[in-house]
Amino acid sequence: MKIVVVSDTHMPRMAKALPPRLLAELENTDLILHAGDWTISSVYSELAKFAPVKGVAGNNDGETIVKKLGYKKIVTAGGKRIGLVHGHLPYSSKKAEQNAALSFTAKQVDAVVFGHSHIPFLKEHNGILLFNPGSPTAKRKQPQYSFGIMSIIDGELKARHIFYDNKI
Repeated sequence: MKIVVVSDTHMPRMAKALPPRLLAELENTDLILHAGDWTISSVYSELAKFAPVKGVAGNNDGETIVKKLGYKKIVTAGGKRIGLVHGHLPYSSKKAEQNAALSFTAKQVDAVVFGHSHIPFLKEHNGILLFNPGSPTAKRKQPQYSFGIMSIIDGELKARHIFYDNKI
Protein backbone atom coordinates (compact mmCIF):
# COMPACT_ATOMS: atom_id res chain seq x y z
CA MET A 1 0.00 0.00 0.00
CA LYS A 2 1.30 3.45 -0.92
CA ILE A 3 0.23 6.54 1.04
CA VAL A 4 1.15 10.07 -0.02
CA VAL A 5 1.48 12.35 3.01
CA VAL A 6 1.21 16.15 2.85
CA SER A 7 0.73 19.03 5.23
CA ASP A 8 0.79 22.80 5.24
CA THR A 9 -0.25 23.42 1.64
CA HIS A 10 -1.43 26.94 2.57
CA MET A 11 -3.19 27.41 -0.77
CA PRO A 12 -3.72 29.70 -2.59
CA ARG A 13 -1.39 32.05 -0.68
CA MET A 14 1.71 29.85 -1.04
CA ALA A 15 0.80 28.21 -4.37
CA LYS A 16 -1.96 28.51 -6.94
CA ALA A 17 -1.80 24.78 -7.76
CA LEU A 18 -0.37 21.56 -6.37
CA PRO A 19 3.30 21.19 -7.39
CA PRO A 20 4.13 18.95 -10.38
CA ARG A 21 6.44 16.74 -8.28
CA LEU A 22 3.57 16.03 -5.88
CA LEU A 23 1.10 15.47 -8.73
CA ALA A 24 3.44 12.88 -10.28
CA GLU A 25 3.47 10.87 -7.04
CA LEU A 26 -0.31 11.13 -6.63
CA GLU A 27 -0.88 9.31 -9.92
CA ASN A 28 -0.30 5.89 -8.34
CA THR A 29 -1.22 6.16 -4.68
CA ASP A 30 -3.77 4.24 -2.65
CA LEU A 31 -4.44 6.86 0.04
CA ILE A 32 -3.63 10.51 0.74
CA LEU A 33 -3.15 11.92 4.24
CA HIS A 34 -3.18 15.69 4.86
CA ALA A 35 -2.09 16.96 8.29
CA GLY A 36 -3.74 20.37 8.14
CA ASP A 37 -3.32 23.97 7.04
CA TRP A 38 -5.14 23.45 3.77
CA THR A 39 -6.52 27.04 4.09
CA ILE A 40 -9.09 26.37 1.33
CA SER A 41 -11.33 23.33 1.03
CA SER A 42 -10.78 22.99 -2.73
CA VAL A 43 -7.40 21.36 -1.96
CA TYR A 44 -9.38 18.39 -0.62
CA SER A 45 -11.26 18.10 -3.94
CA GLU A 46 -8.05 18.35 -5.95
CA LEU A 47 -6.40 15.58 -3.95
CA ALA A 48 -9.54 13.39 -4.04
CA LYS A 49 -9.22 13.15 -7.84
CA PHE A 50 -6.31 10.76 -7.23
CA ALA A 51 -7.24 8.61 -4.22
CA PRO A 52 -9.26 8.66 -1.00
CA VAL A 53 -8.23 11.55 1.26
CA LYS A 54 -8.13 11.61 5.06
CA GLY A 55 -7.16 14.79 6.83
CA VAL A 56 -7.41 17.08 9.81
CA ALA A 57 -7.62 20.83 10.22
CA GLY A 58 -4.70 23.02 11.18
CA ASN A 59 -4.38 26.33 12.98
CA ASN A 60 -4.78 28.32 9.74
CA ASP A 61 -7.93 26.54 8.59
CA GLY A 62 -11.30 28.20 8.88
CA GLU A 63 -14.44 27.01 10.59
CA THR A 64 -15.72 25.09 7.54
CA ILE A 65 -12.62 22.89 7.36
CA VAL A 66 -12.50 22.42 11.14
CA LYS A 67 -16.15 21.30 11.20
CA LYS A 68 -15.63 18.93 8.28
CA LEU A 69 -12.36 17.32 9.42
CA GLY A 70 -11.73 18.02 13.10
CA TYR A 71 -8.30 18.32 14.66
CA LYS A 72 -7.47 14.67 15.37
CA LYS A 73 -8.28 11.23 13.99
CA ILE A 74 -7.01 7.70 13.60
CA VAL A 75 -6.86 6.24 10.09
CA THR A 76 -6.53 2.48 9.57
CA ALA A 77 -4.62 1.55 6.43
CA GLY A 78 -3.00 -1.73 5.45
CA GLY A 79 -3.60 -3.07 8.95
CA LYS A 80 -1.76 -0.15 10.58
CA ARG A 81 -3.27 2.62 12.72
CA ILE A 82 -2.04 6.08 11.82
CA GLY A 83 -2.81 9.03 14.07
CA LEU A 84 -3.34 12.28 12.23
CA VAL A 85 -2.96 15.72 13.88
CA HIS A 86 -1.64 19.10 12.83
CA GLY A 87 0.76 19.55 15.73
CA HIS A 88 -0.36 22.87 17.16
CA LEU A 89 -2.40 21.27 19.96
CA PRO A 90 -2.67 20.55 22.85
CA TYR A 91 0.17 22.79 24.08
CA SER A 92 1.06 26.03 22.31
CA SER A 93 4.39 26.15 24.15
CA LYS A 94 5.61 22.80 22.78
CA LYS A 95 7.16 21.93 19.43
CA ALA A 96 5.00 20.21 16.81
CA GLU A 97 6.74 16.85 17.27
CA GLN A 98 6.20 17.05 21.04
CA ASN A 99 2.49 17.75 20.56
CA ALA A 100 2.26 14.92 18.03
CA ALA A 101 3.91 12.49 20.46
CA LEU A 102 1.47 13.53 23.21
CA SER A 103 -1.61 13.17 20.99
CA PHE A 104 -1.75 9.36 20.90
CA THR A 105 -0.35 6.40 22.84
CA ALA A 106 1.43 3.35 21.43
CA LYS A 107 -1.67 1.32 22.26
CA GLN A 108 -3.72 3.58 19.98
CA VAL A 109 -1.48 3.97 16.92
CA ASP A 110 1.55 2.65 15.06
CA ALA A 111 2.47 6.06 13.64
CA VAL A 112 1.56 9.73 13.97
CA VAL A 113 1.51 12.05 10.96
CA PHE A 114 1.70 15.75 11.77
CA GLY A 115 2.67 19.09 10.29
CA HIS A 116 2.60 22.68 11.59
CA SER A 117 6.36 23.32 11.71
CA HIS A 118 6.98 22.80 7.96
CA ILE A 119 10.10 20.90 9.06
CA PRO A 120 10.49 17.35 7.70
CA PHE A 121 10.77 14.94 10.62
CA LEU A 122 11.06 11.15 10.90
CA LYS A 123 11.79 9.45 14.18
CA GLU A 124 10.55 6.60 16.33
CA HIS A 125 9.46 7.67 19.82
CA ASN A 126 8.17 5.22 22.45
CA GLY A 127 7.31 2.65 19.77
CA ILE A 128 5.46 5.16 17.56
CA LEU A 129 6.76 6.40 14.20
CA LEU A 130 6.51 10.21 14.15
CA PHE A 131 6.38 11.66 10.63
CA ASN A 132 6.14 15.26 9.45
CA PRO A 133 6.24 15.48 5.64
CA GLY A 134 7.26 19.15 5.62
CA SER A 135 5.43 21.34 3.10
CA PRO A 136 5.08 20.93 -0.67
CA THR A 137 4.41 24.67 -1.12
CA ALA A 138 5.83 26.63 1.85
CA LYS A 139 9.34 25.51 2.75
CA ARG A 140 10.03 28.50 5.04
CA LYS A 141 13.70 28.20 6.03
CA GLN A 142 14.08 24.63 4.78
CA PRO A 143 16.43 24.11 1.81
CA GLN A 144 13.76 22.28 -0.21
CA TYR A 145 10.02 21.68 -0.48
CA SER A 146 8.87 18.25 0.64
CA PHE A 147 6.11 15.73 1.14
CA GLY A 148 6.13 12.15 2.30
CA ILE A 149 5.50 8.61 1.20
CA MET A 150 4.45 5.91 3.63
CA SER A 151 4.40 2.30 2.49
CA ILE A 152 2.89 -0.71 4.14
CA ILE A 153 4.24 -3.95 2.71
CA ASP A 154 3.78 -7.34 4.40
CA GLY A 155 2.65 -5.58 7.57
CA GLU A 156 5.73 -3.34 7.76
CA LEU A 157 5.22 0.44 7.86
CA LYS A 158 7.98 2.64 6.40
CA ALA A 159 8.14 6.36 5.71
CA ARG A 160 10.39 8.57 3.62
CA HIS A 161 10.55 12.14 2.38
CA ILE A 162 10.51 13.39 -1.19
CA PHE A 163 12.50 16.62 -1.57
CA TYR A 164 12.52 19.01 -4.54
CA ASP A 165 13.66 22.52 -5.40
CA ASN A 166 10.84 24.03 -7.44
CA LYS A 167 7.12 24.14 -6.62
CA ILE A 168 6.04 25.25 -10.10
